[in-house]
Amino acid sequence: MKYILKIAIILILFSSCKEEKKSIIVSSKEALSEVIKNAKAGDNIVLKNGTYKDLQIKFIGEGTKEMPITLSAETAGQVFIEGKSSLEISGNYLEVSGLFFRNGYSPIEDVIAFRTSEEKVANHSTVSNCVILDFSNLERDQDNLWVQFYGKHNELSNCYLAGKTNGGPTVRVDLKGNQSIRNYHKIINNHFGPRPRKGGARGETIQLGSSFTSMSPSNTIIANNLFEECNGEVEIISSKTNFNIIKNNVFYKSEGSVVTRHGNYVSVDGNYFIGDGVNEQYGGIRIINTGHWVTNNLFYKIKGKNFRSPIAIMNGIPKSPLNRYNQVTDVVVAYNTFVDSDSPWQFGVGTNIAQADVLPVSEIRSARPERVEFVNNVIYNSVGDPNPIIEHDRADGVTFKSNIIDNNGIEINSAYGLITKDLSLTDIGSNLAVPVTGFSDVEVYNGFDFENITEDLLGKSRSNHNQIGAILQADNIKLNILDKTKYGASWFSNEVEKTEPTTHKVTKVEELQAKINEAKNGDIIDLGLGLFQVDKSIVINKSITILSSGDGKAQIIYNGENDTPLFSLQPYGKLNIQNVILKGNNTNYLFASLKENMSNHFGLAVSYCEISNFKYALKVYKQAFSEEINFEGTSISDCENGIELSEETNDRGDYNTEYLTIDGCAFNSVKQNVIDYYRGGYDESTIGGNLLVTNSTFTNCGAAEENGILLNHRGIVNVNIKNNTFKNNPVKYVSILWGAKNNIESANSLTNSGIIKTEENLEQKLMY
Repeated sequence: MKYILKIAIILILFSSCKEEKKSIIVSSKEALSEVIKNAKAGDNIVLKNGTYKDLQIKFIGEGTKEMPITLSAETAGQVFIEGKSSLEISGNYLEVSGLFFRNGYSPIEDVIAFRTSEEKVANHSTVSNCVILDFSNLERDQDNLWVQFYGKHNELSNCYLAGKTNGGPTVRVDLKGNQSIRNYHKIINNHFGPRPRKGGARGETIQLGSSFTSMSPSNTIIANNLFEECNGEVEIISSKTNFNIIKNNVFYKSEGSVVTRHGNYVSVDGNYFIGDGVNEQYGGIRIINTGHWVTNNLFYKIKGKNFRSPIAIMNGIPKSPLNRYNQVTDVVVAYNTFVDSDSPWQFGVGTNIAQADVLPVSEIRSARPERVEFVNNVIYNSVGDPNPIIEHDRADGVTFKSNIIDNNGIEINSAYGLITKDLSLTDIGSNLAVPVTGFSDVEVYNGFDFENITEDLLGKSRSNHNQIGAILQADNIKLNILDKTKYGASWFSNEVEKTEPTTHKVTKVEELQAKINEAKNGDIIDLGLGLFQVDKSIVINKSITILSSGDGKAQIIYNGENDTPLFSLQPYGKLNIQNVILKGNNTNYLFASLKENMSNHFGLAVSYCEISNFKYALKVYKQAFSEEINFEGTSISDCENGIELSEETNDRGDYNTEYLTIDGCAFNSVKQNVIDYYRGGYDESTIGGNLLVTNSTFTNCGAAEENGILLNHRGIVNVNIKNNTFKNNPVKYVSILWGAKNNIESANSLTNSGIIKTEENLEQKLMY
């Protein structure tokens, strides 16, 4: 009888607990704030479907493991958070799901923060099934974070984040204060969609800690995420703390690397790095500091060089301060597979001993890696690579054991014990093919603690029939790692259905802006062979092509106000203009970005046009950025200024475009800033921009150029000037190249135009 009574009491108590759980639907800022203030463990706060503008949520509460407090959308993906909005969380066992941040930006440091003040942080809390899309600040230099972790045991899962254009990592883990050390956060099952190139540093997708907390243990896990076209900067993940795990992620066509930037003892295990065999910006893993284990990773068609090479082992600075480069020691690189990846092992990356005359001693990276093991790895090259191993500085502190290569018969310059084998590829799904057989006779190297490498890339046990390489021999491997439905928010897809462009014919000037406004992204504006007298700037805020049909060229004559552009290149505006004659009145501009609030990138391609009589052919203002600017087969004549991208003078490594290409163009009587493209600040992790000037002529240009240089590209890392003709340009120098970087020239003809000079070392302001 007593037993039955106890059971009855337990059932009553359980029933009471269940009754305490309740859903509360709210539809206004005020109601949400009030409900949060009174929330109890087990409450489910439901935001009614709709759009909420300028909503700054402070979600504070005390849930329990069994009864968390939840804040969710009535329907996941149907609650839109817009305008100046943010979400801050503090307390314990709080859960947020289903929100869509779009059409706005955060008015504070973070879009989502796991704290509401420096003292009040979140623990055991989760943000899941949410989307943050294009929620960037209005200015590129207004750095912020989209998700910032504080506290302990918090999680970001099954979310989609894409489109961040302003400075600052997309996601960051903060370790300031004991409340955030040994945090065991989880960043899992997310889809990090395209992050556009930023044009400088401070564009990581994930940053774990900072230089000054780099000696602290974080124990953060980044696992099972898809990183797609994460191109913000050279570092996709920047690990700056200790004991982090980066496992089972897919890095797909992303222009950067996983970098153990500061901190020690990071495990990078079971990840896929997938390129296209062409783009030399797709990277792998760059290693700094001590104690890291890099195991079971697949590098597929990764063509990145130097900092972005498949495996880059850096040189360090002796007795390095926390914010610089520590020597690489006690690192294991084992059981990895490399397929058609150029020069996959590079040592002494970043050595700068040759620049000692322009750098302080504290900046010289001369400390080579020590006690590093490269063992049990497989390299396959369908086209032989004579330099699978590159030594920028000697690799005398590296042990090489039980590594094999199929190099298609090409002799290797520095083999370091690589064992040559004839291998064949096996299709494993997701358009991947790797060697999994043909090396069972190679003895596996067993180093200290290697018994802890218990599985291969696919999770198969290494306890029986172990072999080298990332994947153990198996039949019928069929991966689907590029199935986007496995990652991110369940209700969101970034797949866009391709549509054929619509052509809009314009016959009179009054129609021009109206037709552009009416057009959709990718549409074409056909000017025929018309003559258009324009007196007001044409706004470009979408992807649009303007061209002339027929055998001739349409003409646009711009009579707008002084210092205004014919084409105003605004956020999201990507203009492709072809076969058009463009004339100004010598006081106005042809193309220009906005002076402020360039919250997203623009783009410009000019082909076979005739440009004349403008104060500026192109004027790009500070904080504006275009991923690519191309001029092809175009003449620019009788202009005060040419192509001007030189306002990023903060010397923080920023610049206004990633790629500036001038091909087959004719510059005639352009007085100054013929090409002016600037990047300032000594920042070795900024490895752009990129200037190509080829097959072009420059005549009677530079007469008003105060510094006596025709082509100004100070600080730009990659410069190629080739097959050009320079004639009667009254300057001292056509170009001053930076010899220590990738600045080259060839096959240029110079007549009465000064010289092309190379300065091996270019002195720049230190950024640190």
